[in-house]
This record gives sequence, C-alpha cells and structure tokens, in this order.
Amino acid sequence: MAIELVYETHSTTIDNESGIATGWLDGRLSERGRMQAEALGARRRDDGLAAVFASDLGRAIETAAVAFAGSELPVHHDWRLRECNYGELNGAPAADIEVERVRRIEEPFPGGESYQQVVGRTRDFLNDLFPELDGMRVLLIAHSANRWALQRLLLGAQLEEVVAAPFEWQEGWEYTLAGQLPVQG
Repeated sequence: MAIELVYETHSTTIDNESGIATGWLDGRLSERGRMQAEALGARRRDDGLAAVFASDLGRAIETAAVAFAGSELPVHHDWRLRECNYGELNGAPAADIEVERVRRIEEPFPGGESYQQVVGRTRDFLNDLFPELDGMRVLLIAHSANRWALQRLLLGAQLEEVVAAPFEWQEGWEYTLAGQLPVQG
C-alpha cells in the first residue's frame, strides 16, 4: 500500500514579515499567520487525516496548535522536520541565506548543516512512518527545506534546482509514500 502525505508549511511568522531567516530558532506566528493557521485547520480537519506531524520548532508547533485546537486528531512533534540549520546564520536576513542556498547543498552552513543533510533526516522520518501508518493519510507541517527534501525523495527532483527556485506558498502539496525509501537519494 502507501501513505498519503499532505504537506503544509508553517504559517507566516513575524520573522517572515521582517525578512529574517529563522532557521533553527523558534519564531512566532504573526497575526496574519494565526489567521492562516485557522484556515489550515478549517481546510484539513475533515480531510481524512489519521495524524499530524509537525516540526518541533515553535512556529510549526504554534501553527498545529492553532489549526487543530479542540480537535481529537493526534499531533506529534519531530525534530527531523526542522528547517535547515543555518548555524551562525540562524536569524540572519533572508537575503543572506538566499545567496548561500545553492552553495549549501552538500557543504553545511558554518556551524549548521547542508540541504543534503535535511534530505537525510527527512528520509529517516518518512521511513519511520511504516508500517504503522501504511494505508493512511497524514499531514506534515514543516519548512521550505523539508518540502525540497520531499520533492527530491518522492518526485526525483534535483536538489540544486528546487533549492535555487523561489519558494511559492500554496494551500498544501500532496505526495504518495509508496514504501521505505532507499538510503541514498
């Protein structure tokens, strides 16, 4: 069988609105972000989901908490769904990260990690979903780097291309996880 994955980014943060690349810092939702999180809940509460998995960074935790407040849907937090660790650049201007992204596919940010490392931990997370959630539909709330990892792992996209492309927000992406992923990819 397979697991249906619905992927949503965390809602807009104060840092997003200020042009800051939060990285592994928690961040807080802005007023607009709280409204987006409420809309996410309205959109997904009756979407046939078995569970929600969110990054353990504050902005993703807050997005899930607002979206699914009062819901009986189980919400789990997992560090492997974190944004790329920009190391010394966590909290730097987003423009500084943008000029570094393509260089950091295999070479880690100073004191941080590479996008290839994000792919590895995202793969480990996805592989841990089997066999328990086989045949189910789950929601992931995470960050742009995790979406790029999903595109690499599940669609075969070249990491260089997805990392270099501008991030375009939308109301979720859907993927199919057809089984355990190979160690490389």
